[in-house]
Amino acid sequence: MKIGFIGLGNMADAMIGGMLKQDLIKPEEIYGSSKTVDTAERMGKKYGIHTGTDNRVTASGADYLFLAVKPAFFPEVIGEIKDAVGEGTVVISIAAGRTMACIEELFGRPLKLLRCMPNTPALVGEGCTACTRGAMVTDAEAAQAEKLLRSFGTVHFVPESLMDAVVGVSGSSPAYVFLFLEALADGAVEAGMPRKQAYEMAAQSVLGSAKMVLETGMHPGQLKDMVCSPGGTTIEAVRVLEEKGLRAAVMDAVKTCVEKSKSM
Repeated sequence: MKIGFIGLGNMADAMIGGMLKQDLIKPEEIYGSSKTVDTAERMGKKYGIHTGTDNRVTASGADYLFLAVKPAFFPEVIGEIKDAVGEGTVVISIAAGRTMACIEELFGRPLKLLRCMPNTPALVGEGCTACTRGAMVTDAEAAQAEKLLRSFGTVHFVPESLMDAVVGVSGSSPAYVFLFLEALADGAVEAGMPRKQAYEMAAQSVLGSAKMVLETGMHPGQLKDMVCSPGGTTIEAVRVLEEKGLRAAVMDAVKTCVEKSKSM
């Protein structure tokens, strides 16, 4: 099998690392290309994969080809590789805002195409990837692609009409969480806690809370109520968050993110 990565940035780094860590593929079966020689050499040395700056070499003969470049570069990159991509190649896009119809238009023909949206926690094996399957992709090809994507986190198949919502709720949301974590730690620092300890305790609390939602299956509101003792400290803090409009601010942020994705 030949797996190709056009673009060797952070997300490609996380994906390649996950696939190799799970022993899904051998290093010599992975080909990657980047715009700069330095990046190509660094990734080649890090993982023992084939790397270079020629996108056509990466695309030629690939069984699965990941387009891991920014959306703005799609016309340039696809114009370069479209004749090198074979009829049997499954093309996997991870770019926000580029629909499957747009990608096929750039290639000038129908493709075996999957449109995916991973997020940066893939860097630590905890990614959340949404995926839309094109009509030409077989069940076996979709299953193999899912197996590759699961090597660095969870996979959720969604209709393409929901892909912009995915950007708002998982693709971009790590930034919202990091902002919340920073503010949470700042509050502890203000109360006298050393910053390193504040970050560690805040991060572990968020990690544990998220795990409770996933593993108990309980509604987040129920879990919140379990922490809020009558007349206690937590309900006072929750009152302040409600007063300051935390929920509305988060909902507005997601809405804005979704609208931006739709306009790209």
